[in-house]
Amino acid sequence: MAKLDFTKELADLYHPSTTTFEIVDVPHMPDLMVDGHGDPNITQEYTHAVEALYAVAYRAKFMSKAELARDYVIPPLEGLWTADNMRSFTTARDKGTWDWTMMIMVPAWITSEMYERACDDVRRKKHVTALQKLRMASYHEGRAVQITHIGSYDDEAPVLERLHQEWIPHHGYTENGNHHEIYLSDPRRTAAAKLKTVLRQPIRKT
Repeated sequence: MAKLDFTKELADLYHPSTTTFEIVDVPHMPDLMVDGHGDPNITQEYTHAVEALYAVAYRAKFMSKAELARDYVIPPLEGLWTADNMRSFTTARDKGTWDWTMMIMVPAWITSEMYERACDDVRRKKHVTALQKLRMASYHEGRAVQITHIGSYDDEAPVLERLHQEWIPHHGYTENGNHHEIYLSDPRRTAAAKLKTVLRQPIRKT
């Protein structure tokens, strides 16, 4: 059975340049989502959200393989981030003020019925604190600008400053949605200096 890898099938969405900002049009994509607030490094709410996402994502994958004979690699963890002041991302890095939606994309063939069964299976087997906060929804980002950042998450600030203060206004755009990050590396197994993260910002013409 072939195993589909969305990061390869949709390479333009997951592997942008590491040096140049690129425009991409992102289609509707079904995602598992959990909303939360606060510093992801210290809040249990974030830890519980990620646990729920992976628990259901893997259960849905196993169901897909067993019932539909369609196997795939679990796509990377993603996050939508917002705050009242953008400077909390680019200058102060005041993570305690951040709101976030953590996400994992699921294939379009994972139906709402399969999702509900996956949640029920997880619920029966173990206690997952944030399971009741989990939802599956279609997210449409549309036109966006993105770049691959290599390095620690805290080293993103200068790149985001250039993106928001220089590239976006100089090219006649304005922000049109939440700051989006796609985590291509596992921080538990990858040195901070080698982490790969897609930084994406939805945009529209002014």
